[in-house]
Amino acid sequence: MYCEQGVRDCTLSVAGHEYIGHTSVTVSGKNCQAWAVQTPHGHGFNKDYMFPDGSATGASNNCRNPENGFIGLWCYTEDSKVRWEKCDVPTCG
Repeated sequence: MYCEQGVRDCTLSVAGHEYIGHTSVTVSGKNCQAWAVQTPHGHGFNKDYMFPDGSATGASNNCRNPENGFIGLWCYTEDSKVRWEKCDVPTCG
């Protein structure tokens, strides 16, 4: 879930597992790689159940948290030299 008030995009929890917002840029401004794609970074986060959108394709290239061991939103980047980065999505207040 996400809150959208005007241009505000936020997550309901610090972990961000439920986030289905549209932020697709990392903290340093890098574009996120689509979750259903394996290039430039191959990964194992391609199972539909890992995404609150219902599928890796549905998650598009948006910031997500598909794993239980990590707190916060992140994504693989389209930059072949930077595998992944956190995303700056505030908690709804």
